[in-house]
Amino acid sequence: MLSWAEPIVPVVPGDDEQPVLIFDTAQGVMVNLLDHVAQGEAFRMYVCGITPYDAAHLGHASTYLAFDLVQRTVRDAGVPVRYVQNVTDVDDPLLERALLTGDHWSDLAEREIQRFREDMQALRVLPPDEFIGVVESIPDVVQLIERLKNANAAYQVEQDWYFDLSTASGFAAVADVDRATMIDVFGQRGGDPQRPGKRDALDPLLWMAARGDDPRWETSLGSGRPGWHIECVAIAASCLGTAFDLQGGGSDLTFPHHHMCSALGHALAGEPFATHYAHTGMVALHGEKMSKSKGNLEFVSRLRQTGADPMAIRLALITQHYRSDWEWTPQHLTDAVSKLAMWREAVGRTSSPDASIFIGRIRAALRTDLNSPLALQVMDEWVSSTGESAGAGQHMASAVDALLGIDLT
Repeated sequence: MLSWAEPIVPVVPGDDEQPVLIFDTAQGVMVNLLDHVAQGEAFRMYVCGITPYDAAHLGHASTYLAFDLVQRTVRDAGVPVRYVQNVTDVDDPLLERALLTGDHWSDLAEREIQRFREDMQALRVLPPDEFIGVVESIPDVVQLIERLKNANAAYQVEQDWYFDLSTASGFAAVADVDRATMIDVFGQRGGDPQRPGKRDALDPLLWMAARGDDPRWETSLGSGRPGWHIECVAIAASCLGTAFDLQGGGSDLTFPHHHMCSALGHALAGEPFATHYAHTGMVALHGEKMSKSKGNLEFVSRLRQTGADPMAIRLALITQHYRSDWEWTPQHLTDAVSKLAMWREAVGRTSSPDASIFIGRIRAALRTDLNSPLALQVMDEWVSSTGESAGAGQHMASAVDALLGIDLT
């Protein structure tokens, strides 16, 4: 599957020794993302992608901007990045929306994937090295399920295949919640804890036998399609190997999705699926988390169509710390438009305050749990400072582009 065009990222001289710290959801502590990256090796990152049954809303954009900051910060530390993102281009929500719209499910998926590409490119999000749909990964999924079968870690309920969670004892749990909460959340987020015949209520579906007119693939598992969690495991393992450096996504993926990915990866490889996990907060609108099911959404594409500068949209979203839950209002964009104009005017001056110290502080903020609000505050300080350093404006513009992804030209 095609990704999108990569923007040119300036190289800004600086400190390659400072650690890149981020809060690890699974461990509950700050960690240095680069501790386990060998000299000369790439930092390996997997971020869970969209289910393309509607346009990307600001909650999606906020998540992908956060991990764009991860990629930019790691690159700035002198470490190359290998980044993989999936697309869940066959799943129940997509099929249900296609029935409502009258589209073929694959046409609907391709249309929304293309709109997502355009939004990400407009926001200057660095593209993944591998942008992979589930449809093109079916052989890898089947191969992993066959391995689980051979290890007696998979079983059937009627014609469907499930993963036996008990075979992954000792895996690194991503979610620290009690079993009753897990069962409740599992049922809300695509699971089927009440299904008769399962060995454990939390055992996740691996392969769903063909039903009605649903899309299906003829495989050694029978005619059907994959379950949710095994898809990401197959794509990540194929592209990154096991024990890769970071798996990320929204906080609503902590359980069950990333928890199940961790268990499946451990069962298949006997080692951690990912070394670290990071999650973004939820963005609300009108008092509730943005949700396609509730319809309380603001879309990147709609804002762009009304004439909003994509750099203002990006700036508005990164005014909030990536782990915070917060509520979007039109004022966020209004304020960002004003700030962007001031920044552009400041970097265009013929003589400006020396930028070096300020750039160092922006870099330090981002390397301390992606503290973008502090980084923006430092930039505001530079804008309001006085000084006579020739070329400082261009120096600062390059740094803001490289580190924050905001084009000030």
